[in-house]
Amino acid sequence: MGGPLRAAALLMIVSMAAGCAGASSGAEQAPPATSAPPSSTPAVTASPEVSASPSPSVPATLAAMSVEDKVGQLFMPVLYGSRADGAHGDNQARFGVASPAAVVRKYHPGGVILFPWAGNVQDVGQIVKLTGGLQKASEIPLIIGADQENGLVSRLSPLVTDVPGSMAIGATRDPGDARTAARVTGEELRALGINLDFAPVADVNVNPDNPVIGSRSFGSDPARVAAMVGAAVDGFHDAGVGSAAKHFPGHGDTKVDSHSGLPVIRHSRSQWEKIDAPPFKAAAQHGVDIVMSAHVVMPKLDPSGDPATLSKPILTGLLRGKLGYDGVVSTDALDMKGVRERYGDAEVAVRAILAGVDLLLMPPDFPKAYGAVLDAVKSGRISRERLDQSVRRLLTLKASRGILEGSVADAGKAAEVLRSDEHRETAQGIADRSVTPVKGARGLPVKGDVLVTGPAGRRLAGMLDGASAAGTGDTPTASQIESARSAAVGADTVVVTTKDAGPAQTRLLSAMASTGKRVVVVSMGAPYELARLRGYDTALAVYSDGEASLKAAAKALTGALKPKGVLPVGLGTR
Repeated sequence: MGGPLRAAALLMIVSMAAGCAGASSGAEQAPPATSAPPSSTPAVTASPEVSASPSPSVPATLAAMSVEDKVGQLFMPVLYGSRADGAHGDNQARFGVASPAAVVRKYHPGGVILFPWAGNVQDVGQIVKLTGGLQKASEIPLIIGADQENGLVSRLSPLVTDVPGSMAIGATRDPGDARTAARVTGEELRALGINLDFAPVADVNVNPDNPVIGSRSFGSDPARVAAMVGAAVDGFHDAGVGSAAKHFPGHGDTKVDSHSGLPVIRHSRSQWEKIDAPPFKAAAQHGVDIVMSAHVVMPKLDPSGDPATLSKPILTGLLRGKLGYDGVVSTDALDMKGVRERYGDAEVAVRAILAGVDLLLMPPDFPKAYGAVLDAVKSGRISRERLDQSVRRLLTLKASRGILEGSVADAGKAAEVLRSDEHRETAQGIADRSVTPVKGARGLPVKGDVLVTGPAGRRLAGMLDGASAAGTGDTPTASQIESARSAAVGADTVVVTTKDAGPAQTRLLSAMASTGKRVVVVSMGAPYELARLRGYDTALAVYSDGEASLKAAAKALTGALKPKGVLPVGLGTR
C-alpha cells in the first residue's frame, strides 16, 4: 500500500465533516440531569453526535485497500519503545523489524495501544512525539488507544489529572460527574495524540469477591451503572475522543480473573437482561465507538463453552441482534489466559473474527495471528464480505472521531491541557462529593492527637495539621505493626488507611483496635473490605489512594466537608 491510499482518504475529508459522529457541530449539547435516576429506569438519551451513515471517505478508502491492508486494520498490537523511530529488541523479536514505525509500515495495523511497561510512557513531550511519529508512519491514520479508566487502572498516571475512578463517581450518584470526568480525561488524552480511551467499564459488580473489576465498576445497580456509562460515553465524545464499553456480556459476577483463568458466569438469559445488559444497551444508545468482549464463559447464553470473545451467539446474536449495536467490537487483550485455554493463538484470532469481532487487541504472536487471518480470508473461511464489514466499521469509527483527518498533537498545547488548574479543581470536586460515610460519621471530625497508619498513611498524615504517621506499605510487616501500636499509645485517635485489605492490613487494624483508642478507617479501594474488618468506630470510603481522594478524606476527617456520598454497592451483613 502506497501514498495514494492516504491521499484518497484525505481527499474525501472535505466532504465529510458535518455528518460525522465525532466532528464538531455548531450545536452545544445540553448537560445531563444531575439527579440520580430511579433504580428501575436508567436515564438513557441517545447522543446527538452519532451518525448512522458512514462518512463519504470510508468507501473510497476501503476501495483502495488490498486484502493485506484490510487484514492489518483488524489488529491493535503493543509496540515497544519510547520513540516511533527508535530500535527496540522486543519489536525485532516479535515483528521482525526494530522500530514501532517500521512495524506500522510493515503490517499496516488499524491501531496501537500504549503501555508504560512497553516503554511508551515517559513524559508529555515524549508521548506527543511518539503518537505523532506513529501517525506519520501509517498510510491510514491509526486508532491510538490507552487504558485510562482512572482510579485502579491509570496507565498514564501521574502525567494526567488524578480523576477519581468509576466507583467513586458512582458514589456521587450524579451522571453529570461521570460525563465531566470522561471529558477531562478525554481532553488530556487527545492533547497527547491518543484518540481512544478503553473506558468506561460497563460491568455491574454484583460479586464482592470479584478479583478483577471491583472499584473499576460504577456499582451494583444496573440502572445507575447504565446512566453513568451513557454519560461517560457522552463525555469522551465531548472531548473529541472515542470510547470503549467493556467487558461484554458482563464481567461483574466472577471470582476468577480472566487474565489468569477462564471465568464461568452462570447467569440465566433473564438475569443477564436484568443485570448485565442495561449498561451496554445504554452505551450503544449513546453511540459508543467500541464494545470490548470479555474472556468469560456464560453457558446459559452459549452452551459451547467458548469464551464470549469467540462466541457468535453472544457477539453477533446478543450484542448486534438483541442490543442493535453496529459499531466496532474489540476483543479484550488476546494475551490473557482466559481466551487461550481451548485454542492456539492463530485459531483464536480467526474464531474471534468469525464470532463478530472487528478489532483484535494485543495478540501474543502478531505474525502468527495476522497470517492465520490472512490465510482464512484467502481460503474463504472468512469471506471477503465479512472482512469488509469489519474494516468498514473501523474506518467509520476513524472518520467519526476525526482520526482520518491525520492531525497530530502539539507538545506545547499538551502542556497547557494536562493537569490544568481547571481539570484538577474538577477532579477534586468529584472526589469531595464521593466521600461516603459508612459507619460512625457522628464521630467526625477527629480530635486531639491523631496518628495515621496503613497504606498511604504518610501521605494522608501530611494533609492533616499536626498528625503523626506510622508508615506501612500495602502489606504491613510485624515490626511495622508493632511500631504503629507503640505510636498509638500517645494518640487520641488512630486513622487506619486500608486498600483491599488482606491478612496483613487486617492484623494492623486489629492491633490498633486493641489499644482502646478511637479508630477511624479510611477505605481506599472497593469498600467490600469494610464488611469483614472489625474493631473500628468510624469508617469512610474514598475508593482510591489518589491525591484527590486523599485530600477529600482529609477534609472529611477535619470537618472541612460533610461526607455525602452513597455506597454504590451493597456490603452484605456486618
